[in-house]
Amino acid sequence: MTTNGPGKRDADAGAPDGAADPVDWRNQAASRLTIDDILKPGFSTPWDAPPAPPFPFTFRNVEVMTLAWRTDQDAVARVLPPPLEAASDVVLAHIYKMNDTEWLGPYYESNVMVACRLPATGEAGGFSPYLFLSSDGGVIQGREVHGQPKKLGTPHLEVRGDAWVGTVSRNGIDVLTGTMAYKQQPAEIARLSGYFDFALNINLKAIDHIDGRPAIRQLTARRLGALTVHECWSGPCTVELRPNVQAPIYRLPVRDMLEGFWWRADFTLVPGRILHDYLTVR
Repeated sequence: MTTNGPGKRDADAGAPDGAADPVDWRNQAASRLTIDDILKPGFSTPWDAPPAPPFPFTFRNVEVMTLAWRTDQDAVARVLPPPLEAASDVVLAHIYKMNDTEWLGPYYESNVMVACRLPATGEAGGFSPYLFLSSDGGVIQGREVHGQPKKLGTPHLEVRGDAWVGTVSRNGIDVLTGTMAYKQQPAEIARLSGYFDFALNINLKAIDHIDGRPAIRQLTARRLGALTVHECWSGPCTVELRPNVQAPIYRLPVRDMLEGFWWRADFTLVPGRILHDYLTVR
């Protein structure tokens, strides 16, 4: 039996000269998994029904409410792993309504970000200390590939009269409740990016071997690809945080509300890069 590209193999190992058309083992029964399959990029288990999409995959017609507030600079520093340093006291909390995502389908997600920089390179972006999703596939892909600290939760975003209302719930507790006035001021996405470069997402990836030894300890980075913003609005907003030991967003307390943004966009997740490897550089 021969393999033919990622996830491909001959349909009939007994076909003369390997002449059978290649098939995708993810979409129909295959006779057996091979070592070549396991070593291919994008491999995920269970191998015959993988939950994690391979790159690239696209999100279409995503609705996002982004809430901006000032917190304590010391609070930002506490959630950043070294050698990252705090670049601002601003927090951005995104609540996404993913309407059409390849592989994963529709779901909700939230991403709390703080501004950071890597002194050795001067790169700056948004570090994610807390993420919550309603999709198990999204959690798996985000944790295993990007190293994002994703956990299952119940984010939600909807219009109620003249306001957008976004919530993030874990353990039955609304750990974040945000409101924003409905489409009061047209805005450009560059205005939101002015707080910090949130499109460059930096994460701490940590995976152990089965015997407990560190296998991966990295700072990773990825930038959204093919970002197309269809509309963007800004306006007054509010943020309420409630304590929860399993979802401690409250550790970034609201000191001063700034503004909210609602935007609708398409974007693609593409491969990222390793910014810092703790196992080779200390």
